[in-house]
Amino acid sequence: MRKRSRLLLLMLATAAFSTPLAVSGHPAGQSDLPGTNTPRPTAFSTNTVTPTPTPSPTPSLTLTPSATPTSTYTPTPSDTPTPSPTPTTIGPAQYPDGINSLTGLPYPNLEAQERRNLLVKISNFPPMVRPQSGMNSADVVYEYEVEGGVTRFAAIFRSNAPRHVGPVRSGRLMDMELVPMYQALFAYAGASRPVQQLMMSQPWARQAITPLIGDNCVEAGFCRFPGDGLAFEHTLYADTTLIWERAAQRGINLNFRARGFAFDETRDLGGIAADDVFIDYYGQTDARWQYDSETGRYLRYTDGLPHYDALDGDQVWADNVIIIEVPHEERTDLFEEESRSASQQINMWGQGRAFLFRDGVYYQVFWRRDCNARFTEGTPTLTPTPEGLDIDLPCASVPGTALMLVYGDNTPVMMKPGRTWVNVTRWMNYVSINEQAADMDATSTALARSWTPTYTMTPGPSHTPEATLAGTVVIPR
Repeated sequence: MRKRSRLLLLMLATAAFSTPLAVSGHPAGQSDLPGTNTPRPTAFSTNTVTPTPTPSPTPSLTLTPSATPTSTYTPTPSDTPTPSPTPTTIGPAQYPDGINSLTGLPYPNLEAQERRNLLVKISNFPPMVRPQSGMNSADVVYEYEVEGGVTRFAAIFRSNAPRHVGPVRSGRLMDMELVPMYQALFAYAGASRPVQQLMMSQPWARQAITPLIGDNCVEAGFCRFPGDGLAFEHTLYADTTLIWERAAQRGINLNFRARGFAFDETRDLGGIAADDVFIDYYGQTDARWQYDSETGRYLRYTDGLPHYDALDGDQVWADNVIIIEVPHEERTDLFEEESRSASQQINMWGQGRAFLFRDGVYYQVFWRRDCNARFTEGTPTLTPTPEGLDIDLPCASVPGTALMLVYGDNTPVMMKPGRTWVNVTRWMNYVSINEQAADMDATSTALARSWTPTYTMTPGPSHTPEATLAGTVVIPR
């Protein structure tokens, strides 16, 4: 009898351990699987990395259910950062106080906030002018074709004040669009007689600071730095601090903003992966940008070689690369004396196709320059044209209405806060985009570095031989 009782107790105990337990409110034997009534979090595709939750410790065999189950999830402070009470809009029309509209970042100091945008013309051809100085100090750089398939840079400075920028070269018709777009001071070395006359007839003519009107080395910072085998025209460099001082003396160093760019640290959805973009300018020169995931920047190559900045020794870089397709016209009536070819009129008004590259992806968008100026009398007054010259300037946009990027539904495109490079091209079929970066190891990086000259900051003559131009309109200082 005792043996039979012990056997019966053993069988009952075995049956008890083989029966499933009810856990977390589920019926016995049912787990938390999709299709049950237990709420499941919805997965959204966002650009914000969600922190990986810390695994809960393994519960003990004795489970104590909560007294009152609830379906409302209350996150702990470590789960999700507390959002700002009011989202801050950075462009394209409104910018918070203290934010640079060129970069979407705070001004580094009060001096930068109070001075005016400064556009400096910088050479990019022939190759002996590379590496240039000060490119990595500019907030925005425009690169566009001048003539013969070569390019020139229009670098806009505000955040930084480098004391050695150049080599400084002559102005072009395109600058007549950029200067009013950014309400900028305009520093350049010269221009052909017809183009110079056109520039001096513009409403913004007093914003020009150039040796052509007597701005020299000691007073305005345009100094010569000769080099072995370097042609005279490639030896002029500018000190931006002296240019801003010169503008202050004339009462024109005003802290205007240029509006158009919109910024957000979080990139827009829909970007297409691409680490490499190549722009061919007629085969005469080219530009390549490759994304560096370690720094989050795009690095510049020109003619197959790394492109360096002689001022800081770093490879030229940008946070955003923009490519815009703009109609070009040959102006045979405006002859470029230095190149023996027609001037290029780049019709940068209205809108056209564009690419934006940021954070290793790109977007197919549109560029826009608003020319719907607001006129009090209803009819615009065209800028007087110098006698004997015929030029049509159809864009009468409000000064400070700069380049804007939009989607097809007119939604602003969000750029990465930081520095921007704008490549202007005739047609998009000059542009090649690749998901994987091209192998540039075959290029001679060491050779490119060996071209970096050592500059001696010794002031040159107070005036340059080409500073006097017969018939040039001199702006009162």
